[in-house]
Parts: sequence; C-alpha cells; structure tokens
Amino acid sequence: MTTTSTGRWQFWIDRGGTFTDIVAKRPDGQLIIHKLLSENPERYQDAGVQGIREILDIPVGKPIPSDAIEAIKMGTTVATNALLERKGDRTVLVITKGFQDALRIGYQNRPNIFAREIVLPEMLYERVIEIEERYSALGEELIPINL
Repeated sequence: MTTTSTGRWQFWIDRGGTFTDIVAKRPDGQLIIHKLLSENPERYQDAGVQGIREILDIPVGKPIPSDAIEAIKMGTTVATNALLERKGDRTVLVITKGFQDALRIGYQNRPNIFAREIVLPEMLYERVIEIEERYSALGEELIPINL
C-alpha cells in the first residue's frame, strides 16, 4: 500500500437520516468502511465523531488527537430530507416590507399553461414578518433595518 502524503488519517462521512457511513483512509493508504446509526442517544451524541472514535479505537471521554488526522469531509441529506418531507421546526419568513407574497407568487411557472385548476405548493413557513429596510441593486443601504 502507498502512504498518504502526510501519514495521517482521512475521513469522508455521509450522515443520512438512518445511517452514517464513513470511509476512512489509514496512514498506510488502506481504506476502511464503517457504518453506524445516525441517532443513538443512549450511546453517543454525534455519529460522525463516534465513528471516528470507533475506527481509531479511542474511548468516549478521551480526546481525538487532531495531529493524527489530515482531513474530515462530511456531507448530509438530513436537511434536504426534512424540507422534502415537510418535517422539522416551524419557520417564519422575515422579508422586506411590501414583499410578503414574493415566495408565494414565485416565478409563475405553470407546466400546463391552460390548466383551469392550479395547485400551489405548500409554503415552508407558516408566518410572514415584514420589516422596514431597503437596499439598492448595488447593495447600498437605502433604508436601515428597523426591527
């Protein structure tokens, strides 16, 4: 096996709604695949950190030596899934006064231009708060934010 340029571990983590998958590259170049539950509050708070601990055989409570790690890259679909499934915390839209309907109006895309019944998607927010403020197209503050 080839040795990595730094002789340190590299981790790539994919945290999903059910499982967290980890690909680790050892200092000697060998790849390790590890999988664990994304949520297991009785055993750990964070699946990514726990997975690194398990791969490096470091018990909870002991620090993970940062000098042994070259890189940690993490991706997740959790937020995207929450949006698509309409799960998660309730939200409010804070927007410039006079634009409360901007997201509802959208781009007026209509797949069937002659449809008599148009079904609009449900908004992700449940309330709108309009605030007095204004910026120019160049990003200059015209009216300061008034909260």
